[in-house]
Amino acid sequence: MSGFRFPVGRLPDEALLSGLATGDPELAVIFVRRFQHRVFGVAVAVTGDRQLAEDVSQQTFERAWRHAQIYDSRRGSVTTWLTTIAHNLAIDAVRARRTEPMAPEDLEDLLGAVTATPEQYALADEASSQLRAALARLPREQARALMMAGIYGMTAQQVADAERIPLGTAKTRIRTAMAKLRTTVASRKRGDHVE
Repeated sequence: MSGFRFPVGRLPDEALLSGLATGDPELAVIFVRRFQHRVFGVAVAVTGDRQLAEDVSQQTFERAWRHAQIYDSRRGSVTTWLTTIAHNLAIDAVRARRTEPMAPEDLEDLLGAVTATPEQYALADEASSQLRAALARLPREQARALMMAGIYGMTAQQVADAERIPLGTAKTRIRTAMAKLRTTVASRKRGDHVE
């Protein structure tokens, strides 16, 4: 180098990320300072817990450091990449705090119970029973994907992994099931009883 040094505070985000990947402590500090409020904000918004959000923020920067070399600017900005990492880690942290996780293989029993028991019909209001009936009419694979995503908060990738299907197929199943449920519920509200 010729001795000319660009003011590090004005370096582009990609250059700071590259410096983070090389282990440059000065660039790492500047990188964290530049993004810490945004990352923490995303974590707090998702978790609703400042302490947990601090942990998520730290994990986000650790992951960014470990994976900086695979960042691809053609897929989005550094800000988008980093906030996506924070968002996903925050969702994982919230899920990890659930007290009773349910295995996807137990969904078959739950699908049957949701649609058939008289006790549930007696306890549920009209809208709930209509929704359960509409869910029962869905093809089994769509109902499972929708329940995994909607009730258990699984991402489309997690649904794909659990069902051993391609990611696109999981997304299509979830989207199609949601569209069918919306149509069914909307038509019943209008008084059209489409079966």
